[in-house]
Amino acid sequence: MGSFSIRFLGCKVSHVDAHAIRERLLADGHTELAEAAEIAVVNTCCVTHEAVRKSRHAASRAARTHDRVYVTGCGANLAADGFAGLPENVIVVARRSEETPEFVAGDVGAIGCVQGDARLDRVRAFVKVQDGCSFSCAFCVIPLVRGQSRSRPAAAVLAEVRRRAEQGHREVVLTGINLGCYRDREAGYSLARLVREAGATPGLARLRLSSIEVNHVKPELVQALRETPAAARHLHVPLQSGDDHVLRAMHRRYDAATFLRRLGPLADFNLTTDVIVGFPDEDEAAFRRTLAVVAEAGVTKVHVFPYSPRPGTATAAADTVAAATKRDRSERLRKASRAASLARWREKIGIEDDVLVDRPGRGYGDDYSPWLVQGSIGELVRVRGRAVTEEGILARSSRRRRRSACWTSSPRPPGSRGSRITAWW
Repeated sequence: MGSFSIRFLGCKVSHVDAHAIRERLLADGHTELAEAAEIAVVNTCCVTHEAVRKSRHAASRAARTHDRVYVTGCGANLAADGFAGLPENVIVVARRSEETPEFVAGDVGAIGCVQGDARLDRVRAFVKVQDGCSFSCAFCVIPLVRGQSRSRPAAAVLAEVRRRAEQGHREVVLTGINLGCYRDREAGYSLARLVREAGATPGLARLRLSSIEVNHVKPELVQALRETPAAARHLHVPLQSGDDHVLRAMHRRYDAATFLRRLGPLADFNLTTDVIVGFPDEDEAAFRRTLAVVAEAGVTKVHVFPYSPRPGTATAAADTVAAATKRDRSERLRKASRAASLARWREKIGIEDDVLVDRPGRGYGDDYSPWLVQGSIGELVRVRGRAVTEEGILARSSRRRRRSACWTSSPRPPGSRGSRITAWW
């Protein structure tokens, strides 16, 4: 077998894991195709029941059009057998993320024309620095499928960041399941030191963190972000609930006051968050407190997750809030989030920003706000806000600030289109 396709569901870490499998298969001489590939890899998610359903559907659909399908990722490692009954050409790979590329590549087998370096043809690269979680949130299945927290050596991380920049990536996102737990004790690295050194990589225009728990938003890290020119003024900090009773029931390690206090010094940052609605025993008053905390913290974008009981967790058997109530609260929270986003975008009118163009006609500013702007992909342009639309901030004018990297690459076989890792989330 010589051709493959890859799909992933879920978070940025799932994307990184899918890309690691892709790189290994390319390095072994296989060809990535958008359609009609012999092998499919579906990197799955299990954070909610709906995520497992979508993962199973993606694997089932791939089984009809590929000779062999490898189901990898969190869904494959879930204790409940969510992929039972699929066709015989589906192989469920229940292994740690670090071991999966080697297993899949070994099972497929190497062929000729081995490539020395497989690049990802896009502006943004994700670099995983940490995996697993040693916390025990009542609702979360991730520690069960990802294992205990562990960190990559700083030298390996910084080498990958340099390699991505040399490949032409203008932005690097440091990712992890519990990113704030990053430590390389032997080499003396905290996340703050890693940010400083990664941000100093030649050719790198922007550095971001994927997500971080509020308990890890400490002065040392905030100072590193402020003093690193490449570091984006954006943080994604999960809240989950703004009600202290619900937070205790979730086994979260903070209260609403701590969340607000830790984010207080970041008023100039673009703050985004995750919230679970309809957690067992969440009443209307608790939900209103969540709305209030989101507003007081200055959060501009909320990723809303209706509560879904997961097998093996402390609340696996609890689901007391009606589905209709979850839908209503989800819609109200999304509406508030949309209003907050538009309000922040309007603050950009008349203000200059540096926008990294990552697709035709679009890009992201220094604080990860979306802009509608003309420029070459990979170009960093200086813009001034003119107006706001439902899709982002409309730039009045732009001028080139830094020349984009060369995006040429070797000819690809018919049917291939560069990186074809497809998101299903």
